[in-house]
Amino acid sequence: MYNKFLKILAICGLISLLCACTPKDSRTVIQFASWGSKSEIDIIKPLLAGFEKQNPDIRVDFMHIPQNYFQKIHLLFASNTPPDVLFINNLYLPVYANANVLEPIGSRVDSSFYDKNILRSLSWQGQLYAVPRDVSNLVIFYNKNLFDEAGVNYPSAKWTLEDFLQAAKKLTNSGHFGVSFEEDPLFFLPYLMSEGGGILSDDLSTLIIDSPESLKGLNFYADLRKKYHVAPLADESASATMAQLFLQRKIAMHLSGRWLVPKYREEADFDWDIAPFPQGSKGSVVPLDSSGWAVSKNSEHKEEAFKLINYLSSKNSIEKLTQSGLIVPARRDVQNSKYFLDDNPPAHAKVFLDIIRTSKPTPVNVNYRAVLDNLNPKFERLFN
Repeated sequence: MYNKFLKILAICGLISLLCACTPKDSRTVIQFASWGSKSEIDIIKPLLAGFEKQNPDIRVDFMHIPQNYFQKIHLLFASNTPPDVLFINNLYLPVYANANVLEPIGSRVDSSFYDKNILRSLSWQGQLYAVPRDVSNLVIFYNKNLFDEAGVNYPSAKWTLEDFLQAAKKLTNSGHFGVSFEEDPLFFLPYLMSEGGGILSDDLSTLIIDSPESLKGLNFYADLRKKYHVAPLADESASATMAQLFLQRKIAMHLSGRWLVPKYREEADFDWDIAPFPQGSKGSVVPLDSSGWAVSKNSEHKEEAFKLINYLSSKNSIEKLTQSGLIVPARRDVQNSKYFLDDNPPAHAKVFLDIIRTSKPTPVNVNYRAVLDNLNPKFERLFN
């Protein structure tokens, strides 16, 4: 019995010795939060691994939040446990910048890489709060085969809303509709902006949805569905998305963004391309939305956090994200590279870049979500 006790004691001593000899992870841990599809995360994870290899004294705790992202980020800030680095877009940035929970970063960003509209979209009250990663703007995706069958000329860079309407009428028949229709404000803002209207004024102080310019654009959009029936009614699209209808050849034109390019490259069995949004009385104006990386003001590891966003926003990292076809890169030196202007469709990919100059950052204030919540029932009645 005594010998057995000695053996147990010896084993315990050996375990204690091994534990004492095992080196502790002394790296600084920074938490990084982002949303993203599986394909996007499959690009981000190797980038983070590359950063850790380049910075062996830092470990990145990646918090992937695929759904209800900003609700969860809001809770993290409210409980004083925010991530050190967070991916953010211009639609939500004012809420956090106004609450003084983000670190101003203008002095740490080389602005020569970015168009001023992009920097403006991620700024609040004159201060930049996020390093831009990508730009979201809207173009017209169109099915070239359906245009050919209907004898309709492909859209030109200077086509007007009237040209667009006439094309949509000719492209609509018993088998398909001329154009997509979505009730999210993102997709009808181009109609308002191109007439000089919008939802909020540029100084963010006034609701302008009832202005003559806004109503002109809003009624034109509603008429596509209700008056001319060149866009599907809600019950005609049923549960299918506009992207699914486009792939099924049930709509000839789809107003959407770069995020659909990988899907259309993989699944479309017809020829397709893109064109700029048609011109209204104020030209062709679509919302310019941006996403980028911000740093929490209360982060205890700000220098390490800035190292991470500098790495993620580097030319090499943005090239990797661009190769997927998923994003319009914010960096000028990647926009005009083979990684974006490659040989894959769309043939006129440069349209995404050309319209940055004429796009307009969506006017957003801290109450923007509440404003939309109040307006959405009215939009729904108008459209349906």
